[in-house]
Amino acid sequence: MRDVVHWLNEALRGGREFVYCQVVETKGSTPQKAGAGMVVNADGGQTGTLGGGCVEAEVKQRAIGRIDRDGAELQTFVLDHDHAWADGLICGGKMSILAEAPRGPASLAYFQALERLLDAGDGFQEGVVIDAARGGLAVPLGTRVLVGPDGGLVANLPADLDVAEIVASAADLASRPKPGVRGGVAWLPTLPRIRLVIVGAGHVGQAVARMAAEADFDVWVVDDRRQYANTERFPEARRVLVGPIGAVLADLDVDPRTYALIVTRGHGHDEEALGRLAPTRASYVGLIGSRRKIRLIFESLVAGGLDPSTLERVAAPVGLEIGSQSVPEIAVSIVAELIARRNLGEPALARLRGAMHAERGESNDFVAETGVEF
Repeated sequence: MRDVVHWLNEALRGGREFVYCQVVETKGSTPQKAGAGMVVNADGGQTGTLGGGCVEAEVKQRAIGRIDRDGAELQTFVLDHDHAWADGLICGGKMSILAEAPRGPASLAYFQALERLLDAGDGFQEGVVIDAARGGLAVPLGTRVLVGPDGGLVANLPADLDVAEIVASAADLASRPKPGVRGGVAWLPTLPRIRLVIVGAGHVGQAVARMAAEADFDVWVVDDRRQYANTERFPEARRVLVGPIGAVLADLDVDPRTYALIVTRGHGHDEEALGRLAPTRASYVGLIGSRRKIRLIFESLVAGGLDPSTLERVAAPVGLEIGSQSVPEIAVSIVAELIARRNLGEPALARLRGAMHAERGESNDFVAETGVEF
């Protein structure tokens, strides 16, 4: 979405004509969910996607035909034989898409504010009016509001409207709201972005960084080897920190929006990193390795004075069980676990991991001995 909004702002600054098409409501199974966007320019080029297939093609054709019109248009598609047969998407889903051609300084100011919120990563909500009559609102179709992480109004479009009533209906971002329509307003939340600290710049760390960045994590990389930890090998990383691992982690500001993944080259570095990260406020700490290696590291840390309770929440071995063998497969399993933790929460992830262990008939004697789950 950041790429779409960045392109949109560049087009507005350059005075280029385009149509912005955004999924504002979905029901049932659909190829994209509310919030997905696509911009279509006059020659038929596009940035972003609504999920591909017949729906996207039809929206694109309609967009080209209305590229010089003012105002917004709401388009609704049911994924039936007409719009889904050729793509194998017959599942009874329904998509509502708002198409509009933003232009002028007010639009630029609004979408610049949207881009700043996306880049900041602190979370926000966008409200888009799709049925003013339903909500008793005296505003036009397509009216937009941006509500910041503190619940206050950041920007609205058109800029001269009184949107206090709309802003008041925004959900509490701390409740991690899902997209939905209330009172004729489609609310499209963007939750606070998670910072993923990858400790270890080897092959697994590199593969995880690439996939995690694609999944909208802010990737930070920590290693003591400059030849491995650099922007050439990690172009998607927000920051690359080089230095003694323990010292770097000691200076790192870790908060509940931090996930930490330990994938260093050796047991000693793994143990040092885990000893630093396990007691922090990071809401996820994962450690790669065999169960024997993990047992030895846990026992060593506890023997060295670390409170065993700080290890209870460590995900180890890290990654969902999908039979991974190659580095890309291992990265997929790890990033899948990170996404599950972010989107479903810790209780759901714990149940998922527990079910996988139970299905394989595994036991964990270390739990009985120390009370530490891993």
